[in-house]
Amino acid sequence: MHESWKPFLSAEFEKPYFKELAEFLHEAYETKTIFPVKQNVFRAFLTDLNEVHVVILGQDPYHTPGAAMGLAFSVPDRAPVPPSLINIYKEIDSDIGHHANKTGNLVNWQNQGVLLLNNVLTVEAHKAGSHRGKGWEIFTEAVIKYLNDNKENLVFILWGRDARSKKSLIDTSKHLVLESAHPSPLSAHNGFFGSKPFSKTNAYLEAHGFKKIDW
Repeated sequence: MHESWKPFLSAEFEKPYFKELAEFLHEAYETKTIFPVKQNVFRAFLTDLNEVHVVILGQDPYHTPGAAMGLAFSVPDRAPVPPSLINIYKEIDSDIGHHANKTGNLVNWQNQGVLLLNNVLTVEAHKAGSHRGKGWEIFTEAVIKYLNDNKENLVFILWGRDARSKKSLIDTSKHLVLESAHPSPLSAHNGFFGSKPFSKTNAYLEAHGFKKIDW
C-alpha cells in the first residue's frame, strides 16, 4: 500500500471487526483457493491518497482463476475481458468516442488517480459473494467515510445496488456522486448504458482544476 494510506489503514487494522476478518482470511487462504492472491488484496491502495480524484466502487472480486487482481473490474493483460468491463468500454466509446485500453487491465486508470475499490476485497474460487458479511463491508464504509471527510471534489461512481447503498456516506455538497445500474449484462440496459459517467467525471474534474482521466 502507498504510505499515504498507512495512518488510516493502521488504525483500521487494529479494530475488533478487522481482527476477526483477518483470522477468517488466514484460515481461508490456508485451506481454500481465494482470490485475489494475498499480495494483491490491498492493491487498490497503491494509489497515492493525495492523487485520488475518482472512486469507482465494485462488488466483489472475480471468482474465476486468473481474473482477480485487486482492482475493481480490472483483469490482468492476458485474461479475457469480462462482460461487465466490455459494457464499461461500450459506454466509454458511446460517451467520449473511444476507450484507451487494449486489454482489461485498468492499472492506467489507477495511475491517474482512480481508486478501483471493491465492496468486498476477497472471494472463494467459483463462489461469487462468498466473503460477504465477514467484515469487508465495514472496512469499505470506513474507507468511503475517510475519503469523504478528508478530501474535496472527488467523483464517486456507484454502479449497482451494493455501491449505491453507500451514497448516504457521501457529502454531495463537496463531492460529485454518479450512480446508475451495474454494467453487468443482467442490468446494463436498466440505466447504465447512456448514463455518461466518463464525460461527466471529466467535466467535473476540469471544472475543479484537475486533469481529466484518459479512459
